[in-house]
Amino acid sequence: MEVPGAGHVVLALLAALFGALSAKYARRLATVARVLRRGARAGGECVRVETEPYQRSDAKRHFFAFHTAGGERVEFEDLAAWSMTEGTPVTVAYDPRDPRGTATVAGRGSWSPVLLALVLTAGCGMAALGFATLLCYEIIGGS
Repeated sequence: MEVPGAGHVVLALLAALFGALSAKYARRLATVARVLRRGARAGGECVRVETEPYQRSDAKRHFFAFHTAGGERVEFEDLAAWSMTEGTPVTVAYDPRDPRGTATVAGRGSWSPVLLALVLTAGCGMAALGFATLLCYEIIGGS
């Protein structure tokens, strides 16, 4: 039994999901570019690397910590190279007005934060455009 219009709903949801992810990463790209240009810098380190429970995936989450100029300890999650381990020293760039929300790893031992955000923005944007194109094709001239 086929549900009429179910394919259209799925394509619309996928286009919306990837569009929202693209917008999220575009905001992150703008923040990272601004912080790297005009933000404060501090020494920090990788404090924790978490893996998927039960080894269901090779995905890893990297957490970093640093101290602001005012002495506040800030911990944040950021994308990092696979080889980064707990205790690895890094340079952190951040906006002093919102260190927790803007911090990014800016030193050696990590991919360029601008490049990472750009790749994620472009990839999600292309996926959203692809799903939207398929939806339009299905509605206008598809089978």
